[in-house]
Amino acid sequence: MKADYQDLVDEISALLGAPATLENRDFGLIAFGAHDSDDDTAMDPVRTRSILTRKSTPAVRAWFEGFGITRATGPVRIPAAPDAGVLRGRVCLPVRHRGVVLGYVWLLDADPGPPPDRLAAAMEVAARIGGLLADEERADADLSRELRAVLTAERGWQYDMALAALRTALGRDAEGLHALLCVAPWPGPDTPSVRTAPGVAALCTVPWPEREAGADGPGPGAPGTGGAAADAAGGRGAGGHGTGGPAAGGARASGGRGSLAHGGTARGLPADGGTAHGLAALVRLRSADSPAPALTAATRLRDAAGGAPSGATPTATWAARGGSPAGAVVGVADPRRGVADLAQAWREATSAARAALAQPRLGPLARWAAIGPYRLLTALPPAPPHDPAVRSLLAPAHTELARTAEAFLDNAGQAGRTAAALGIHRQTLYYRLSRVENLTGLDLDDGEDRLLLHMALKAARL
Repeated sequence: MKADYQDLVDEISALLGAPATLENRDFGLIAFGAHDSDDDTAMDPVRTRSILTRKSTPAVRAWFEGFGITRATGPVRIPAAPDAGVLRGRVCLPVRHRGVVLGYVWLLDADPGPPPDRLAAAMEVAARIGGLLADEERADADLSRELRAVLTAERGWQYDMALAALRTALGRDAEGLHALLCVAPWPGPDTPSVRTAPGVAALCTVPWPEREAGADGPGPGAPGTGGAAADAAGGRGAGGHGTGGPAAGGARASGGRGSLAHGGTARGLPADGGTAHGLAALVRLRSADSPAPALTAATRLRDAAGGAPSGATPTATWAARGGSPAGAVVGVADPRRGVADLAQAWREATSAARAALAQPRLGPLARWAAIGPYRLLTALPPAPPHDPAVRSLLAPAHTELARTAEAFLDNAGQAGRTAAALGIHRQTLYYRLSRVENLTGLDLDDGEDRLLLHMALKAARL
């Protein structure tokens, strides 16, 4: 955007035949035209200071504002003020957008000065600068309240009102192409600046539950407030309005286990029962075929969450940890134009984050389109933690058997590949599989029994 400002300042300089300077409404320097004159008086102390220090003194600001530049809608001529260091008069072009002054374009005055038609043309360029400044201010605005309201509101009039408020706050960005990200877990309730990552239009934190329920306790999706956050994590049946809000959503979204054994705390979340949080990020895209801006933002946000050393690539960091997501993961929804489908996008983003926490090989940046069966598993409504057929297998005493069964099914029942992946002899594999059949009562030669066991093992990771 800085290059855009420079181009427009150069355009004004060419129109008026004098080097122009652009400052924001707080007199901070944004861009300036080249000075190629041999006349030393063309660079008085005020212009020199503005360029070198990127700001003006309070005395200079008071002098200029005394001529009504904050209210002016057209060019203002300001005389010299040697006591304030203003050795040359100025022409000020107020930069406005929708009636609000956002900055000023300055030129050294000369006699007779620019002709009216050139000044009018320069004011049109200043109006274009005003549009850019307004877009930048909107991009820097804190939209966490509006985004959080959309993600946590109950479906119906509350959701519709929240969505309308977010559209208004986003302005022209509301109809653009976006990807929604879910960073889990996020360290604390404070929402970071949108400048934390490039291309971010809005950020907000959402509650993220601190631990999973036990075997006999309530499963993921326990009752809570409603909203897209709950919907995202299976807090409702298909198309329903059930309970299970952001907290419930997070229970399923963040509940990766350290192993397939039952119990344990959600991976990366506080073990002492403290409140945990996730982060939602709405990222601007230029093309649906190029998710690079979303992935770049995801990497920056994950770094900000403390999940990776500064400067480390995600792949290198992941490998250094042996594939274990000790830090945050990021789920990335499919791109969408506009914000009408934000609830569905949040379901996808949280599902991808859940998958990355459940399966380290999918992370640390997991795209919804690439999480395979977890697209279905994460969409299931709340249910008892484990299917009765596999409850015994998922006991802590049988962790190795559960791991063996999952590897066997992941490798399409091919014994050779499975034994190699586990680093065991084929006879050892056959012995373990026979014990799995005895524990579960399932026949691993039966396709439907295999499907049940495979899905139960995958669901146990969530």
